[in-house]
Amino acid sequence: MKVRTINKSKHSLPAYETSSSAGMDLRANLDAPVKLKPLERALIPTGLFIELPVGHEAQIRPRSGLAAKKGITVLNSPGTVDADYRGEIKVILVNLSNDELTIEDGERIAQMIIAKHERVEWKLTEELIETTRGAGGFGSTGVK
Repeated sequence: MKVRTINKSKHSLPAYETSSSAGMDLRANLDAPVKLKPLERALIPTGLFIELPVGHEAQIRPRSGLAAKKGITVLNSPGTVDADYRGEIKVILVNLSNDELTIEDGERIAQMIIAKHERVEWKLTEELIETTRGAGGFGSTGVK
């Protein structure tokens, strides 16, 4: 799939790092480093603008290494970029660690996955087809 892209950042376009990668890393496009205190969040620009085909979305997800090593994650994970959005892709990062951390220009801050999606038509009814699970919700299938 070809995606029209404008890159106003100082960095190369996101790319798949391996032949089996689902996501592409997004980089911070900053004029100055951003300091995040514990539990503080910031909107980090990427300098990227995209034009997705209708029926597709870009999902913005945390990078596992950044989360595990530094406690930085994407606050609204996964964030969704709709096909009709034409603004800059920005990432809401939050610092869940106990230390102040710094986000540097060019740092890989999140990953982006392009996915197809469906649209639904609601069909009102008075009852739903029964299943074994029924209305069993959180934890109803057990933990082991």
